Amino acid sequence: MLAYIVRRALYAVLVLIGVNLLTFVLFFSVNSPDEMARLTLGERRVSSEAVALWKAERGFDKPTYFNPGATGLGKFTETIFFDTSADSARFRFGYANDGREIRRQIVERLPASLAIATPVFLVTVGVSILFALLLAFLRGTRLDSVGVVTLVALMSISSLFFIIIGQYVFSKMLRLMPSSGFAPGAEMFAFVLLPVVCMILARLGPDSRLYRSIYLEELGKDYVRTARAKGLSEGKVLLRHVLRNSLIPIITASGLLLPALFVGSIVTESFFSIPGLGSFTIEGINTQDFNIVRAMVFFGSLLYVAAFLITDIAYSWADPRIRLH
Repeated sequence: MLAYIVRRALYAVLVLIGVNLLTFVLFFSVNSPDEMARLTLGERRVSSEAVALWKAERGFDKPTYFNPGATGLGKFTETIFFDTSADSARFRFGYANDGREIRRQIVERLPASLAIATPVFLVTVGVSILFALLLAFLRGTRLDSVGVVTLVALMSISSLFFIIIGQYVFSKMLRLMPSSGFAPGAEMFAFVLLPVVCMILARLGPDSRLYRSIYLEELGKDYVRTARAKGLSEGKVLLRHVLRNSLIPIITASGLLLPALFVGSIVTESFFSIPGLGSFTIEGINTQDFNIVRAMVFFGSLLYVAAFLITDIAYSWADPRIRLH
């Protein structure tokens, strides 16, 4: 088990190295430090002295990949690529254009994002599994048809619809909860309840329909017919056999949901004015703050890799045979 985890962790590290290289190429080769300086300073014809000062303050006055003026390993270490890669590995992302430390901002904003993503993940996975099991148990009935139509309707509706309707009905008309903002502590529940419900409704349709299809496929296999022949009830067949043998695709879908919540929070946090990582990303894009955007791209990639690593570990728990491959 330990060897399997170490092997998957090494794969994850290699993926992060590749993501870091690709991100660096996009930010420093497509747009040179000179172009980033002019965009940040807000003037295309800014003086060369101001550009040089901006680059020196951020350590971008060095060669990009190779430093011919250095000696030994310095030819590779005294470069922008090495400095930015080493800083990212230590979670040192520098400062925003307004002087705020980006790592400190991430630490301060992370609880707000987790307050939304954690209940959304747990409730969505749990409700989707149970609701799909119920539809599989009622397959072929009118209730099953109504449930499938409901899931397709939920899939067809944009998450923006749930956000706008939720704000209008529960905040403006009924005044049950605030339409935007955030507060730490006990008051946080009132601010995150509506965003959490909106994100759950947006994810419930596709996840439940996927799990229902997985269950129906398992129900047609030989081991299910054998279990029925032994006299097991339909409920026990679903819970003891079908659900257990469906864990691998369910774990896969759940693992993909983790990073998807980060992407979805960009829209949700912006509409509800929640100071989380999603709104921080939008802020960096709007202000053309390259340090913020680059840091959030790396952090988002780290979430993806961590989610897939957790998924691989969960695979080995669901099916021990996977550890041998």
